[in-house]
Amino acid sequence: MKTSFYPRAGKRCFDFVGASFGLLLISPFLVLVAVAVKLSSRGPIFFRQVRVGQFGRPFRILKFRSMRIGAEPGSQLTASGDPRITRFGAWLRRTKIDELPQLFNVVRGEMSLVGPRPEVPEFVSRYTLVERGVLETRPGITGPSANLYEEELLVGCENKEEFYLTTVMPKKLEVDLAYCQNITFRTDLYVLRQTFAKLLMRVYEPYKRVPHAVGAPIEIQAGKK
Repeated sequence: MKTSFYPRAGKRCFDFVGASFGLLLISPFLVLVAVAVKLSSRGPIFFRQVRVGQFGRPFRILKFRSMRIGAEPGSQLTASGDPRITRFGAWLRRTKIDELPQLFNVVRGEMSLVGPRPEVPEFVSRYTLVERGVLETRPGITGPSANLYEEELLVGCENKEEFYLTTVMPKKLEVDLAYCQNITFRTDLYVLRQTFAKLLMRVYEPYKRVPHAVGAPIEIQAGKK
């Protein structure tokens, strides 16, 4: 990882200012979404889950709840069309609006605007020594590997965990490790721009069937190793 000013200090300044301004700007929208979540199904507004952050430190990630309370427990992974997801929750997940509360995680210093997506402890325990290099960087709300259509890839998989751990996760970590080795302000702006463009498309279009990451195609077929 580079030891230049931006990864050492500039990135955290950018995160704090960007997340604080973002929360201020979209706070009325967040309130509307919170009310809609509450009215759409029984249960709390937010979903909290332990994830592994920088240097292996656990933290609680914050999302708008998108699943029914009291549904049969299932995989920690969620495929597109999962019956546990509410109708409004499906829209939240497709547009990634359910992730917006993570701006609070960014302000608290637990996450970054851009970085590797944080995993649950169970999956992090499967990282190789090299893959654990992603834990040197704060996890992000978005990142290069976030452009994989993970939920679609898991559709139809009999063993979602096995397919994710052996096929999807290694590819995500490969992309994230490359990012961590060359963190720059320009790269973060590029990832954010790509993410916003994709989210605008998702508001009006169904999921794309071909997964890809920023800068290069990724060849993964669901259900095959």
